[in-house]
Amino acid sequence: DRSMIDRSPGGERPRVGGDGADGVVRRSHAAAIPSGEEATTGTPAPPRSSAGAADSSGRLARAGALVLLVMQMVGLVMLMRYTRTQHPAGAAGSLYLASTAVLAMEAMKLAICLAMVARDAGGTAKGLADQLRTHVVASPGEVLRLSVPSLLYTVQNNLLYLALTNLDAATYQVCYQLKILTTAVFSALMLGRRFSTRKWAAIVLLTLGVIVVQLSGSGDSRGASVAAAAASTEDEDRTARERLVGLAAVLCAACTSGFSGVYFEKILKGS
Repeated sequence: DRSMIDRSPGGERPRVGGDGADGVVRRSHAAAIPSGEEATTGTPAPPRSSAGAADSSGRLARAGALVLLVMQMVGLVMLMRYTRTQHPAGAAGSLYLASTAVLAMEAMKLAICLAMVARDAGGTAKGLADQLRTHVVASPGEVLRLSVPSLLYTVQNNLLYLALTNLDAATYQVCYQLKILTTAVFSALMLGRRFSTRKWAAIVLLTLGVIVVQLSGSGDSRGASVAAAAASTEDEDRTARERLVGLAAVLCAACTSGFSGVYFEKILKGS
């Protein structure tokens, strides 16, 4: 390298300092010194490509969970409505009991929860028994507090079956969104949470939308009934009663949903 050669009258010899031997030593010493996260933790810093991949997979998992939640909510309502209304003519007695469906659902959830607890406890019956003894038998106060939302959720599920028996799926879905209003009210009362004026305006707008949908549905059913049989006052009254029962059930379900959610949040914050 011409920059490392000292052209003197006595001949060509390497320069001392600069980019010569000392410079090579300094560069090798600097390369051996760790920097950043490797210097502070003693472990090599993860490559940026792996961090970006992890972030991308996290966003994909959240999006997938959201899609599955929407599919679960819509599919559940459609199936519940179908099973409560579609049965052979003249076989009204074959309609299943809502309480039986709720009991079967709760039993399935209990089995899934026990399986998950057993897996976390090492997958043995002894580990599962120890967990139940520690968190259930030895904690009666916690069990008593958690029994309140559990009972309310059971009542809520029965009310939802009653509502879907007497309301169509679209009306039920819109009216059940009143749980947003009840959750906000119970949050303000029980947790002292404050909402902005814009949020309260949005909640009031949602309530007005539910009222409009309910009034529109009542008018449509009344008009269809008159068009089908002008003299069938009994059928019209029965339809009105069914809608009233369904509306009362969905309103009670919205109240129990809001109170249960806020009460459970209060328990978690106090524990």
